[in-house]
Amino acid sequence: MKVGGNLFTGIVEEVGKVLSVNQGPNSISLNIQAEKIMDDIKLGDSISTNGVCLTVSKVGTNNFVADVMPETLRRSNLRYLTTNSWVNLERALRLSDRLGGHFVSGHVDGVAKVISRKHEGNAEIFNFQVVEENERNIQKYLVEKGSIAVDGISLTIVACEGDGFSVSIVPHSKENTILETRQVGNYVNIEVDIIGKYVEKLLFQEKQDNGSASTTGTSDKKAKIDSKIDINRLRELGY
Repeated sequence: MKVGGNLFTGIVEEVGKVLSVNQGPNSISLNIQAEKIMDDIKLGDSISTNGVCLTVSKVGTNNFVADVMPETLRRSNLRYLTTNSWVNLERALRLSDRLGGHFVSGHVDGVAKVISRKHEGNAEIFNFQVVEENERNIQKYLVEKGSIAVDGISLTIVACEGDGFSVSIVPHSKENTILETRQVGNYVNIEVDIIGKYVEKLLFQEKQDNGSASTTGTSDKKAKIDSKIDINRLRELGY
């Protein structure tokens, strides 16, 4: 049974190959070759494609077709795909699945550019710069040691500085995803940790609620007590 809302884990199941890109008036249709994920794929299923949640519109023996809408093209790197491009693929999370990465919605926040790659032991450090028009959607949610999805891959941020961040890639991730093909100057899809967005919304809502309480006669002291956010309060809220 699949999870409602189509969540992913950021653990790439396989690398697929783009067989064709069909251009429509305002959108594109991707025909993607795959093997492993084709076991139980059907019309209407959601597939994370380079971190973007796409809906399957046609199913073949070893391929599927999905449409990419204008907003998704503007916000993601799918607009750069061509025939023979490689893409990360992951099926939607099932209730019985283990969560090996972190919750990924498949709704990317924007793109970042690969600035540098540097080997560090058996790992490799990738440095990214958030594209200027995406800074508002991404930068404030970047936290050192926090989770982030890069082209649909669940990774841990090792450093944040200015409008950029770094991740450390282990050999397994390089060998089983498209990261190895990403060169300096290439763009990657970015989705920040959705938990951070929920926490921000809760903080904003509590601030609004406390402001309303103050205007209706509640004391400032009471409002300050109610608005206190700490680890215990977050646990009460389900985090």
